[in-house]
Amino acid sequence: MSIPAHPRLRALTGRGLELLGCEVAVMCGAMSWVSERHLVSAISNAGGFGVIACGAMTPDLLRAEIEATAALTKKPFGVNLIVMHPELDALVDVCLEHEIGHIVLAGGLPPRGLPQRIREAGRKVIAFAPNLAIGRRLARSGMDALVIEGMEAGGHIGPVSTSVLAQEILPEIGDVPVIVAGGIGHGEAVAAYAAMGAAAVQMGTAFVCAEESIAHENFKRAFIRASARDAVTSVQIDPDFKVIPVRALANAATETFARTQRMVIERFRRGETSQEEASLAIEHFWAGALRRAVIDGDVENGSLMAGQSVGFVREIKPAAAIIADIVTRAETALERIQNPPPVDRDR
Repeated sequence: MSIPAHPRLRALTGRGLELLGCEVAVMCGAMSWVSERHLVSAISNAGGFGVIACGAMTPDLLRAEIEATAALTKKPFGVNLIVMHPELDALVDVCLEHEIGHIVLAGGLPPRGLPQRIREAGRKVIAFAPNLAIGRRLARSGMDALVIEGMEAGGHIGPVSTSVLAQEILPEIGDVPVIVAGGIGHGEAVAAYAAMGAAAVQMGTAFVCAEESIAHENFKRAFIRASARDAVTSVQIDPDFKVIPVRALANAATETFARTQRMVIERFRRGETSQEEASLAIEHFWAGALRRAVIDGDVENGSLMAGQSVGFVREIKPAAAIIADIVTRAETALERIQNPPPVDRDR
């Protein structure tokens, strides 16, 4: 399937196209267990920009995933690395060895010196900015691009909505491209953020039900049945024990996570574990629960991480068709903005 003509969208997102080296300024969100070789290559082949979700992979597993993805596409794709990963430096080495052109650093502020090492190797480095102050700091540190992700997104989220972040950051940061993410499900939103100054958008939930996605049929059916209000955030049990909220479809795992928090925090209060170990135990819950849902199809006891845009996912179709629909709707919206219909003054 060819990409529909979109001259207006291309004109607005030229910086993003130059940054990513793709035909449509849509970057796929890195979704653990979902953003792997099949979906990543399909999105890149369709003109978007696929990103491998490294997650908790070892360097050897990441190496195998990169090689398998490269065998399926000759188009550019990137790798998302979690900055808290204990083998982060080794994972970066794997990316550099395999000539990955774009490395996305997520989950916190990048370690000192790491972005410079990536850039000195001739690669692009992208980081997440949760607010304007950190965005400015990251831009000054030499990032090639920033991602601003609102709380409408799936998985781990921050406290501020996408629309507010966009209004806060896009007018103020112009020296580096800014990619907007969180709750974007239709081309109309892509057009709106591009008109506000976004160089590109990041979309994850929209691609979960792509034909090429390896997500279990049960997982995909849960997405297709869901509405926006079904994608809820996890509850923080103890205000003194910070837990980054996670947005997912409500199911039995939602309550299981609350019980897990209570159990782990009680162990911490009794001095049986450190705060770091307790935090890791809580995070490990999500890693295991997500696999149970995505790979095994246990949609009751697994984690159904989804953004609020899940309400727009209504069928399983190829990644190329998803991108074509995004482009068509965005271009139509921009044409309507630039050439509004005449006003009937006789009415």
